[in-house]
Amino acid sequence: MYEGKGRIFNIQRFSIHDGPGIRTIVFFKGCYMRCAWCCNPESQEFAVQTMQEDGKEKIVGRDVSVDDLMPELLADTPYYRRSGGGITLSGGEFLGQHEFARDLLRACKENGLHTAVESTANAPYEKIQAVLPFIDLYLMDIKLMDSEKHKEYTGVGNELILENAKKLGASGVELIIRTPVVPNVNDDANSIRAIAKYAAEIGAKEYHLLPYHRLGQDKYTKLGRNYALKEILPPTQEKMEYLLSVAEESGLKCQIGG
Repeated sequence: MYEGKGRIFNIQRFSIHDGPGIRTIVFFKGCYMRCAWCCNPESQEFAVQTMQEDGKEKIVGRDVSVDDLMPELLADTPYYRRSGGGITLSGGEFLGQHEFARDLLRACKENGLHTAVESTANAPYEKIQAVLPFIDLYLMDIKLMDSEKHKEYTGVGNELILENAKKLGASGVELIIRTPVVPNVNDDANSIRAIAKYAAEIGAKEYHLLPYHRLGQDKYTKLGRNYALKEILPPTQEKMEYLLSVAEESGLKCQIGG
């Protein structure tokens, strides 16, 4: 029996992103940051919310126990095994519910599942230490190296994030650094070169460039919120390939998409 309880807003099965193979992604409610380009704005508040969808109210957020989740997560075990997949915790920021995350990850490991997390690591390192024994792959976002610019676009500085990235690099966990490439924010060579260099210095295994997209824009309207980047278009393939070549100067294995 697993007693841990937490709040999530979605479970996505048969995903081929956010970790190797076929995966089930559990999306946690709550985030410490407010990224201007966030594609899951319903994840930011820990509170249960309502969205207007097709003229009806949709409840976003539900409280679950580890025992509630495990049957659904285990249902696709044959697909995980054939593809090298598993479970990924995303959000929001899963570290906002680190005790629930620890219990859920431990249950996954006890059932032989590969575990990954998608995170900014913007939390006291003690919370990260609590979950690390049960994590196979840490997918960590570093969005900008300039702290003031980071605060402008996310609401927080990046000092804690960069320090935790360094600690994660030394921890022995498989670490992949990822950057959402957002036009007019960090889609220049200097920004990408600086992040890739830092990723290499701290011992990351790979560096991934994630092209900005607008797939979550309609969610802001449904939540009664303004989307700040409505005039920004996704980067072109040519631009992404150029930034990939810049990132590869670091010597890391780099790719577009994650």
